[in-house]
Amino acid sequence: MARTRRAAFRDQEYWGRPVPGFGDPEARLLVLGLAPAAHGGNRTGRMFTGDRSGDWLYRALYRAGFASQPTSDHRGDGLVLEGAFVTAPVRCAPPANKPTAEERDACRPWLVQEYRLLPSVEAIVCLGGLAYTEAMRLLEASGVPAPRPRPRFAHGLEVGTAGPTVLCSYHPSQQNTFTGRLTEPMFDAVFGRARALLG
Repeated sequence: MARTRRAAFRDQEYWGRPVPGFGDPEARLLVLGLAPAAHGGNRTGRMFTGDRSGDWLYRALYRAGFASQPTSDHRGDGLVLEGAFVTAPVRCAPPANKPTAEERDACRPWLVQEYRLLPSVEAIVCLGGLAYTEAMRLLEASGVPAPRPRPRFAHGLEVGTAGPTVLCSYHPSQQNTFTGRLTEPMFDAVFGRARALLG
């Protein structure tokens, strides 16, 4: 994916490798997305960085008090997350932005290990239905029982577990934000709820 560059970025060197999670190692909030965007995280080497989805996410994190600034442009831009960690179940930009089951399975051990290194997580915000499914698999793989039957994904869904509380939001993709399916007040409400849960 790093070989095909958008004209606006043709002079930039793309990261073009698996993108690690980013944030505070003492995070109490875990934000789980989908995968690096072809011209966002795949280009910059930081999750949700350099694309419109990231613009939405980091503005919301900033307004909720989890980020030092409302923008995330590149790895050296000074952004610091405070009490939050951002990651995704798939680490490389998938073709057509649609991760396969094989990609999710191949990347899952990295997500499980990342989660083990974040012992303070009390809430997980899932950005989209795939993130919600992967969050529940992650908790089960970590020995945290989840409710059965599993509640269906919906924006604003809150699921209590024996471990972290799981909160759901529509993904801040252009498909959702340009159509008004997801608005900034809706997005802020999810992160506001996470902030309230964490105190």
